[in-house]
Amino acid sequence: MLLTRALVTFVLLPLGLVVIFAGGIPFALTIALIVGLAAWEYVKLFQSGGLKPAIWVVTLGATAMVLGRAYDGFQSAPLLISLFILIIMIYHLVAYERGRDQAAADFNSSLGGLFYLGWLGAYLISLRDLPEGLWWFLVALPAVWLADTSAYLIGSRFGKHPLCPRLSPKKTWEGFLAGVVFGTLGGWLFASLCMMAAGGETQITLLRGTLLGFILALLTPLGDLGESMIKRQVGAKDSSHMIPGHGGVFDRIDSWLWGGVIGYHIIVAFFL
Repeated sequence: MLLTRALVTFVLLPLGLVVIFAGGIPFALTIALIVGLAAWEYVKLFQSGGLKPAIWVVTLGATAMVLGRAYDGFQSAPLLISLFILIIMIYHLVAYERGRDQAAADFNSSLGGLFYLGWLGAYLISLRDLPEGLWWFLVALPAVWLADTSAYLIGSRFGKHPLCPRLSPKKTWEGFLAGVVFGTLGGWLFASLCMMAAGGETQITLLRGTLLGFILALLTPLGDLGESMIKRQVGAKDSSHMIPGHGGVFDRIDSWLWGGVIGYHIIVAFFL
C-alpha cells in the first residue's frame, strides 16, 4: 500500500509541478478537471447512501465555478451560483413530481456538492492568481501536503491516542501534532526555497511562510475529517478507487479545499 502510494506520487508530482509553474489555461483546466472528478465522487457517495443528488448538474456546476474564477475572478460567481441553484431546484422538482419523495434532501445534497467542491475548489485558482501567486501557491499547498503525509506516517507508526474516534478512528493526536510541526517547518522551508528562486524580490518572508504553514497545518485536517464524515455516513472507505493507493480524487483534495480558501484569505488580509 505504502509503496503504491509512493510510486503514484512519484509519477504525479512532476506533472503537478509543471502545471503549477505553467499557470494560465493549463492550470485552470487541470483544477477544473480535478474538482469535477471530486464532485462526481461526492455525488456517487451520497447515492450509495440512498440520496440522489443531480450528478451531472453538480459536476458541471462545480467545474463551471472553477473555470469562471479563472476567466474573470469573482465577477461571474453571482451569476453562476444563481443559475445552478435554480437549475438544481428545477431538477429536483421534476424528480419529486416523478415520485422521488426524498427530493428535498436530494436538493440539499446537490447544493452541498456545488458549494463545497465548486466554490471552495475555485480558491485554488484564486490562490495561484494572486500577485506572486506561483510562490504563494508553492508555499501553501506543499505545506498542507507535508502536514498530511507526516501525520499519516507518524500517526500510523506511533499514534496511540485517537483524535476523533467516530469520524476517523485511525487518526491520532500524535499524527495531528506531527502534521502541525512538519507543516510549520514546511512553510518555513518552502518560503526559503521560493525566496531563493525569486532572487529575493518577493513579498514572501520566512516569518510569513512559517505562520502560513502553521495555520494551514492546524486547520486543514478538518477538511479530511469533513470528508470522513460523509464516508462514514454512507459506509464507504474511499470516495473511489481512481488513484491506486490513494483512493479517489475527493480523498486527495479534501485538505486542499481548506488550504486554498484559508491560504488565500490569510495572504490577502495580512501579507499583501
